[in-house]
Amino acid sequence: MDINPTTMLPGWPVGKSPLDVLRQLYDRAVERALPGQAMAAWLPPAPRGRTVVIGAGKAAASMAHALDDLWPADAPLSGLVVTRYHHTPARQLACRIEVVEAAHPVPDAAGLDAAERMLNLVQGLGPDDLVVCLISGGGSSLLTLPAQGLSLADKQAINRQLLESGANITEMNCVRKHLSRIKGGRLAQACGSTPLVTLAISDVPGDDPSVIASGPTVPDESTCADALALLERYRILVPSPVLDALSRGELETPKPGPDWQHRRVHMVATPMQSLQAAADMARGMGLAAHVLSDEIEGESSEVARVHAALARAVARGDGPFKSPCVLLSGGETTVTVKPLPQGWQRGQGGRAGEFCLGLALGLQGQQRVWGLAADTDGIDGMGLNAGARVGPDTLARARSLGLKAPEALARNDALGFFTALDDLVVTGPTYTNVNDFRAILIL
Repeated sequence: MDINPTTMLPGWPVGKSPLDVLRQLYDRAVERALPGQAMAAWLPPAPRGRTVVIGAGKAAASMAHALDDLWPADAPLSGLVVTRYHHTPARQLACRIEVVEAAHPVPDAAGLDAAERMLNLVQGLGPDDLVVCLISGGGSSLLTLPAQGLSLADKQAINRQLLESGANITEMNCVRKHLSRIKGGRLAQACGSTPLVTLAISDVPGDDPSVIASGPTVPDESTCADALALLERYRILVPSPVLDALSRGELETPKPGPDWQHRRVHMVATPMQSLQAAADMARGMGLAAHVLSDEIEGESSEVARVHAALARAVARGDGPFKSPCVLLSGGETTVTVKPLPQGWQRGQGGRAGEFCLGLALGLQGQQRVWGLAADTDGIDGMGLNAGARVGPDTLARARSLGLKAPEALARNDALGFFTALDDLVVTGPTYTNVNDFRAILIL
């Protein structure tokens, strides 16, 4: 069915297709979360002494650049942040804060070195100084410092297992916190009595600061027993001496208490803020916009089927919303990598691509429905794409190329499937990260 949206909606951008509009909504969501726009309102005043900046995450470099631009030129400023490889924006002027790059989602030696240097940087500071910590999603692997009894190779193996286990981000980071010498509040402890301000860009459901980057500067309410239970539930292999240390409570994280009063945390950008920005843009086009939630979790393909069922109901005219409209959601879904039949080859993809595969299968070619899912950091899984897009003709075009969507889903090969269809969403690194963005347009 051929739709000309410009005849239906006076605010529709001239010459733009439904998929073009979905991409504009995604771009608006990303723009809302850029540090340069979000940080100014949350900066503390310069102290009498030194200001040392530390931090980690996919947005850490852009946050450091924004802070440097906003900080008084005559006030002392130094420090170190670590970001993912190729996630440092180009910059004409030198930055007073050093930026290094390391591996994500599996840590490497560069991240370990950065973590050790940060612990050293905050030593010897006093009450007249200030530590500013810049935190965003991805910091858990970028800021790695294995607990006693663990090597970097051990941490790498544990991370790989967690990523393929189907554990959600809160569960993964509970384990990571207890197997680290810097996460779960330990970096804050290293700052001693020096005032500490954490500026965070949230990529987690509920915007819990103890989960973002495994909460290096906030107290942790989870326990060694919680971590042990998760290791057992997801069958994560860990060296026996470390399991024994967890059992004895020797790897416990710092807990909430009065000694945290001189430490502040501010959310400078959140998933809901970005979804609302996209919703406002959609309404300006004449579309009804419905933000379903910014906290959706679960298996990506199953979450997609629920979204598809809702979209089909709206398209039929018997859903809870009236078309034309756009449905928006965020959160962090999971992908469980399952054993394959003999002879099958594992593909590549990430949460957003897997969602789009599930969405296409759930929609079954439903007319007047288009969808886009993409990670706001610009990288979906291990690929170079941010996500993918789906239209009424997705499955038909796939069949014409000999592609089978159910098989691609079983092999976790969203990247191969949508590459063949030329339906990848490619942005490159966005230098921010407020988690998954999903939009379904119903005309």
